Amino acid sequence: MKKTVHVVPHSHWDREWYFTTSRSKIYLMHDLKKVLEQLEKDNPYDSFILDGQASLLDDYLKWRPQDQARIRTLVQQGKLIIGPWYTQTDQLVISGESIVRNMLYGMKICEEFGDYMNVGYVPDSFGQAASMPQIYREFGISDTMFWRGVSDDDVTHTEYTWRGEDGSVVNVYQIPSGYYIGGAIPEREADLAEFLHQEPFKTTWGRSATDQVYFPNGFDQAPVRENLPELVEQMNELYQGEYELQFSTIEKYIAAVKERHPELEEVAGELINGKLMRIHKTIFSSRPDLKALNTQIQHYLVNVMEPVLTMAMQLGFEYPVETVKEIWKLMFENAAHDSIGSCVSDTTNEDVYMRYKQARDISMNLVELTLRQISTAINNPQTQEITFTLFNTYDTAREGVIEAEVYLPQKTFAILDQAGNFLPYTILELIDQTEYVLNQGNILNSVKEIYLPEKVYKAKVAIETTTVPSIGYTQLTIDLKGDSSAPLQAASNTMIENEYYQITINPNGSLDILDKANDILYKNQGIIEENGDDGDSFNYSPPVKDWTISSTDVDPKITIQQSDIYQSVRLEFLLKVPQNLSERSEKQATAELPIVLELVLKKNSPIIDFNLTVDNQAVDSHRVCVLFDTGITSKFSIADQQFGTLQRPVVFEKEMALWEANKEQWNEQPIAIETCQSFVGLFDETHGVAVMPKGVREYEIVGEDYDTIRLTIFRTYGFMGKENLMYRPGRASGETVIATPDAQCHKTMSFDFSVAYFAQGFDQANVAQLAKQAVTPIELYQYAEFLNSRLIFTLGDVEPTLPAEFSLFEITGNLTLSVLKKAEDRPGYIIRLYNGLLIEEGYATITFKHEIKIAEKVDLKEKTKEPLPIINDTIELENIGHAKFVTLYVE
Repeated sequence: MKKTVHVVPHSHWDREWYFTTSRSKIYLMHDLKKVLEQLEKDNPYDSFILDGQASLLDDYLKWRPQDQARIRTLVQQGKLIIGPWYTQTDQLVISGESIVRNMLYGMKICEEFGDYMNVGYVPDSFGQAASMPQIYREFGISDTMFWRGVSDDDVTHTEYTWRGEDGSVVNVYQIPSGYYIGGAIPEREADLAEFLHQEPFKTTWGRSATDQVYFPNGFDQAPVRENLPELVEQMNELYQGEYELQFSTIEKYIAAVKERHPELEEVAGELINGKLMRIHKTIFSSRPDLKALNTQIQHYLVNVMEPVLTMAMQLGFEYPVETVKEIWKLMFENAAHDSIGSCVSDTTNEDVYMRYKQARDISMNLVELTLRQISTAINNPQTQEITFTLFNTYDTAREGVIEAEVYLPQKTFAILDQAGNFLPYTILELIDQTEYVLNQGNILNSVKEIYLPEKVYKAKVAIETTTVPSIGYTQLTIDLKGDSSAPLQAASNTMIENEYYQITINPNGSLDILDKANDILYKNQGIIEENGDDGDSFNYSPPVKDWTISSTDVDPKITIQQSDIYQSVRLEFLLKVPQNLSERSEKQATAELPIVLELVLKKNSPIIDFNLTVDNQAVDSHRVCVLFDTGITSKFSIADQQFGTLQRPVVFEKEMALWEANKEQWNEQPIAIETCQSFVGLFDETHGVAVMPKGVREYEIVGEDYDTIRLTIFRTYGFMGKENLMYRPGRASGETVIATPDAQCHKTMSFDFSVAYFAQGFDQANVAQLAKQAVTPIELYQYAEFLNSRLIFTLGDVEPTLPAEFSLFEITGNLTLSVLKKAEDRPGYIIRLYNGLLIEEGYATITFKHEIKIAEKVDLKEKTKEPLPIINDTIELENIGHAKFVTLYVE
C-alpha cells in the first residue's frame, strides 16, 4: 500500500541544555530570521513549526522587534505555525496550575499574531501526566502529539486514544522514534534512495494505522533546510509506488489520518513506559536544591500570592496583572523539560537558580507590600504600638499554632484577639538587633510622634492563633504590659505528645509514633538511609557494589524542648560514610556526614513537621532518604497528580517481566520510583499514613511487604551523562564530557516534609485537603512604625477604612481548592476546585461574603460554559467525578 508521507519542517528548540539560554537566543536570532526569509520565498516550502512554544517569539522580538509585522503576516497566512504552549513544559514535576497557565499565556501571545496550533504538541517531555487529557479538552484541544511514554507493548499502532485519570479522552499521534527522524536527509542520491528503507522508518511507518505517515524534518536547534523542496522532489522520484511525499503540517497530517476513520486502541493513565524511549524516571531528584526551590515557589504563588492579591482586589486595591505574568513566565522558563529536569550543565543550572530567585523575590515582596497595604488600612480601635495581622489563604476558617518571624521591643508581652482573649505564644529564637533597627532615620513626618522602643529583638515565635476567617484576615492586638507567653523549656524525658500523637524517641533516633485516634503504634519511623548514586543528571542508578548506611547505626544527640503549644525534637547524627563510589565498593567509610533531623509537634495539629539539614561538604555521588514503615502491605501507592489523585503499582510486574526477558530491547528499566504533587500515602479501609514532601518530591514503596514509604531527600552526582547505568543501560543520555561538580551539592542543604497518620480510609480522611493546608500557611504581617526604613521601607500614612476582620468566601464540602486569582480578561476572579478522592464524588458549597452578580462554569481559556444559579450569594457544585476539576468565574 502506497503511503502518503507528511513532510513537516520544524525545529525543536531547547531554550537551554548543555548550553545556556543566552547561547540559544543568539542562534535563535540567526535561525528564525532564516526561517522567515525562506517562508517569504515563492516555493513549495510553505510552512514551518516553531516547536509549539510562543516564548520563542518573545525571545526573538525582544531583540528584533522590527520583524513583528513579518511574523504576524506569516502566521496569518498559515506559514509560520506557533503555539499553543509558552514553553515546552515538563508534565510530571510541574504543578497543574503551572501547566494551565503555561498554555493559557502561550495561546494569548499567539492570538496577538493569528491562530495557534490547536494540538497538544510535546515532542520531548519526559512522560505524559494522567491529567493532560482533561487539561487539553478544557482548552478545546482534542489531539496530542508526543514521543515519550508509550511502547509497542502497550499498543500496536502509533495512533490511538488516551483516557486520562478523570475519564477525558484525546487522540494521540505518536512520534515513536523521535521528533528528529527526518532531520538528517542525505544529499547523495545513492544514500537518499535507501534512506526511507532503513530504520526507523521501516519499523515506525509499519505501525501506522493508516496510509498516512509523519515525517518531521528538523532536530534540536536546527536551521531551516533550504534545499528541502529539491530533496522532497527527488525522493518522490526515487520512491514511486511506495511513498508520496508532500509538504504538510501537524494539523493537516492529523486531519488526513482522521479521514481514514481507523479503529483506534486505547491507553489510560500516566504514560511512563521507557522501553522505546527514555523517560528518565528519577529526574525528579536531580539537583535537589533546585527541585526544592521549584516546589516552594509553585506552592507560594498559588497558595499565598494569588489569593492575597485577589483579597486585596476585592478590598479596592489594584491587582498587578503584568507583575504576576512576569513571575509566571520566569517559572515557565524553568518548567521546560530539561531545565526543571536539571539534566543540564552547571552553568545552565546557575541560570535556572537565578530565575527561581527572581520569581521568589518578586513574589515575596509583592505579597509583603500587599499585606502591608491591607494591614495599615484596617480601622481597629484596639490597635496599639504594634499590630499582628493574620491572613488565611485557605478556603475554610482556621486556627492553630503558626510560626513567624517578628521584631519585639521586649521579651514578655500579651497577644489579644478581637474579643480580648489572650493568645499563648512561645519564643523560639531571640536575637538583639536594637542598634541595626533603631539607628535608621528615614522619617517622612518629623513632627509625628511614634513609638520608639529601647530594645528591638528579632524573634522567631510560635503563636496559638484565634480563628482566622476563610480567604480573609483578622488583626491581633499587642499589649506590652501583659503576658500571655508559654515559655519553652528543656524536657527531661524522651517523649512528646499532643491531642493526636504520642511520639517516643528511641536511643538510635528512630521514632515510635502512637496514633491516639485508633491506638495504632507505628514503630521505627523516620529512619535515615544513605547509599550510593552511580547515575547522572538524567537518572539515579545504584552502583553495582552499593553499601547502605542507616541512621540507626549510630546514637544521635537528642534535644527536646517543650511549651504548652509547641514541642520540638532535634536529632544530631554523625554518620561515617564512603567519600566516593570507589570507597563504597570496598565498604570503606572515611567521610563524615553530619545530619540534623528536627521534628515539630504543635498543639492540636494532625500534622508532624520535619526538617532535615545536611552538611554535605565531603561526600560525592550518593543519596539520602527517610523511611516511614506503615505496616500496610500494599500493591498500590496513592499519590496526588495535577488536579487529583491516582494509584500507582508498587512494582510494574508486566513491564519488569518483559525487561528481564529482553533487556537489550529496553532503553530504561521500568522502576517504580515516582513523583507526587504534595503527598504520597499507603492506606487500607481503616487507617493509613501520608508523607508530604515540601522539597524533593520523589518516593518509592519498599520493604518485603511493600509497606514502607521511602522519601528521597536528595541525591548527588558528578556528570551530566554517563554510559551503562544499572537502571539505564547503553548510551549516555547527556554529554559524557561535561562534568557537573556543582551537582555534588557540596554545601549545607535543608529540606522540609510533613507526615500524618489517619484512623480512616483514604477518602474519609480527605488527605488532599490536609496536604493543601500543609502547604498553605497562615501568614502573619507585623506593622510598627519603628520598623520603617531599611526593614520595610518608609511609606506615607493611609486612612484606616477597612474592617478589623474580613472574609471573601467560605467553602464546605470535599473538593480541594486549586487556585484563586483574578480573571485574565474580566473584572471578577477565578476559582478552581478538584476532586482529590479516589472513589467518592465531589461536592462543594461556596458561600460568598459579598454580593455576587455573575457565577459561571468556564473552561481553561476562562470562556463561559454555563451559568450557575446563585441563591443568597451561595453556589452549589455537585457530582464532580474522580480527578475532575471545575473552573468558576465570579463577579
